[in-house]
Amino acid sequence: MNTIKEVVEKEIEHLKVMAGHLDEPEYQKALDLIQSCEGKIVVTGVGKSGHVASKIAATMASTGTPAFFVHPGEACHGDLGMIQEKDLVIAISHSGESSEIMTILPIVKSRGIKVITITSKPQSSMALISDVHLCTYITEEAGKLNLAPTSSTTATMVLGDGLAIALAERNNFTPVDFAASHPGGALGRRLLVHNENVMHVGAEIPFTGLDNTLGEAVLEVSEKKLGFVIVLDKDGKLYGVFTDGDIRRALTRGFDFRTALVSDFIRKGCYTVKPDQMAYDSLVLMEEKKITALVVVDDDNRVVGAFNIHDLFQSGIRK
Repeated sequence: MNTIKEVVEKEIEHLKVMAGHLDEPEYQKALDLIQSCEGKIVVTGVGKSGHVASKIAATMASTGTPAFFVHPGEACHGDLGMIQEKDLVIAISHSGESSEIMTILPIVKSRGIKVITITSKPQSSMALISDVHLCTYITEEAGKLNLAPTSSTTATMVLGDGLAIALAERNNFTPVDFAASHPGGALGRRLLVHNENVMHVGAEIPFTGLDNTLGEAVLEVSEKKLGFVIVLDKDGKLYGVFTDGDIRRALTRGFDFRTALVSDFIRKGCYTVKPDQMAYDSLVLMEEKKITALVVVDDDNRVVGAFNIHDLFQSGIRK
């Protein structure tokens, strides 16, 4: 456990050293260069730096900066064609002397493509050939052996995160924008799914009238399987809802379901939502009001749909 603590503390120490240099103009230049790029950001690296490069590209892409990873070895054998004139290359290497990267950078530069490098050595070959060099200031790896990439990869990944988030803020990237890149995730469903995406429509909506008997209302509840029925007035407008709970209360009061009318005891009014409102907000409303179903109405207060809490759960909407 002491070794684990030592490694973690050493990496934190190294991050603090790098953080002390982040006000230097090169970092601002890098942000300006990336933001002004008219194409895509191409991130490249070898070995562990390659894994970090791939992660940085993915983070940028998911936060509004189009980016992808290219392996420099594959670039030497055809994938260099993936990099276009309007793109920008971010090349990563702890030593700054990666032979694979140094093979492609002169070609990239000859095509007028801007290059940002991230290394720990300002005088390295990669640093000197780049338009902007970002230094991680890592002089040693965490751990007594000083061999495996630890502090260097951590610092590079953190720096990549910083660039991605700074760019997102510059570009006014919103949670909805993020959700659009993550439609399958919980946040995507929370911000992209509307009531109209989960509601039942047409013949699936349970309806009854004020002059219908309780028995007829119960049949509608049973057939549509939403746990409630929407009660309409004589003009076909929303009056209220008749729920499973209402049925149970009617039973305990001894109503004759064959003759008693819905109008005998239903209360006017119920909670409603609009089709274009977020389904997640409907879930919050249900929990706050301790209800399990909602009626969806249009701007004229006409019923256009209905759903219950199970419909939200089935669509992946959860708090």
